[in-house]
Amino acid sequence: MTPKQFHDIAMSFPGVEQGSSYGMPSYKAFGKFFTRLRGEDASIVLGDIRHDEREMLLEADPETFHLTDHYRSGPWVLARLKPLDVKRARHYLERYWRSRAPKSWLKAHDAGENPPLPALPKPKVARARPRR
Repeated sequence: MTPKQFHDIAMSFPGVEQGSSYGMPSYKAFGKFFTRLRGEDASIVLGDIRHDEREMLLEADPETFHLTDHYRSGPWVLARLKPLDVKRARHYLERYWRSRAPKSWLKAHDAGENPPLPALPKPKVARARPRR
């Protein structure tokens, strides 16, 4: 898979917006982290991966799937772009996207309706602390 294919898949889901993380493309779904491209190892971050599933992926396909200490404690696995199949990437991204979607919105979407996208949370504004 190429970075362009990854971008096209990530942006194909409703409610996804692109940003930047560590100088590389990063994506949010419904205002929450969705995935990102890691420049240091040309991998993408895949979420909503149970630990037993992750262990199976790491053992069965170590050329594609790997892990760093940063992601070890959470429901994440890293997938190298080059050997990753587009269909497989879409499957994992859609699964995680569905877990990020508001349930009422997802129900309408699955029923074939075109629900309006939920309002994104307003950015938090840092307030100055009063001086004593």
